[in-house]
Amino acid sequence: MNFKSTVFAAAIGTALVAGATQAQTVIKTQTAMAAGQFTLVYLNENWAPKVEQMTGGKVKLEILPSQAVVPHREVINAVSAGILQGDFNAVAYYAGKDPAFGMMGDLIAGYDNVEQFQMFCRFGGGREVLQKIYDKITGGKIHVVGCGPFSKEGLISSKPLRGVDDLKGIKIRSPEGMAAAVFKAVGASPTAIPWPETYTAVEKGIVDAADGSSYTNNSSLGFHKIAKYPLFPGIHSMAVIEFTVNKAVWDKLGPQGQAALETWYYAAWTDMSRASDIEDRKQAALDRSGKGDPGVEVIDWSQTERDKFRAAAAKVWADYAKQSPLAQEAYDKHIEFMKTYGLLN
Repeated sequence: MNFKSTVFAAAIGTALVAGATQAQTVIKTQTAMAAGQFTLVYLNENWAPKVEQMTGGKVKLEILPSQAVVPHREVINAVSAGILQGDFNAVAYYAGKDPAFGMMGDLIAGYDNVEQFQMFCRFGGGREVLQKIYDKITGGKIHVVGCGPFSKEGLISSKPLRGVDDLKGIKIRSPEGMAAAVFKAVGASPTAIPWPETYTAVEKGIVDAADGSSYTNNSSLGFHKIAKYPLFPGIHSMAVIEFTVNKAVWDKLGPQGQAALETWYYAAWTDMSRASDIEDRKQAALDRSGKGDPGVEVIDWSQTERDKFRAAAAKVWADYAKQSPLAQEAYDKHIEFMKTYGLLN
């Protein structure tokens, strides 16, 4: 082989290596969000494209709706196995694997707004505890980028609930576990009705009230036409959505890709939660003005009533934490942060 041929072969080899190095990493994720839901559309239209822009095209993020690839409770296994490369799933879905997921997935009545819970995840040790849980369950096959709720869920009610005492005797649709225990502790009668059956249950009076999604989602589903006394902001639930990535994929991204994805997540989640909050407030204001769903009275609990409800819930948290060592660790981190932030004495 002459000199020119050698140089040409070397150039081709270099180009092939460069091409392989620059091959795009696609992170296909599945969410807890339904197709067409405001937040999923918002993420895909406004934020998913930015990952490619931030990484010079080296990383692409695909965000799919709930159950697009696997059932919602199987996402953890799909990410571990590499069937999915990541997820934006509800942490509480995995409570059956360890109660710690329940403690991290939604501290019922704990925080006043989503920003507080997001700060707990980022600065109060929440993300680190969630990583420990995943390490135990998956043997280190999943990396937790971040966690936090994007909206405080509304409470739908066909009867006016103006404080804790008004919950006594109320038949309420509630998830099983910690949420049901909290409602029971204040005198309500919780029942676990699947979400798709909730509208009919409220309409027929099988239940008086139900925990729901965001105010905007509840309104769009028609709940406020049959349950005229929505609570806003909600009093009980903030479903935590995690962002996790398969550990092998995460390692492949390298320091620059990892930093870009972390920066993207915190910016996207903060932006989306604010956009969702604005939509909720617009709809609530419309209903208060009488220009929305007719006859709706939007109820906002006083801080005194919220504190009473939190005090009752706090006893339930403590009992729930005893179910596993990691649940106890998550509980301890919550309490430490809440005291620091002034939410608990």
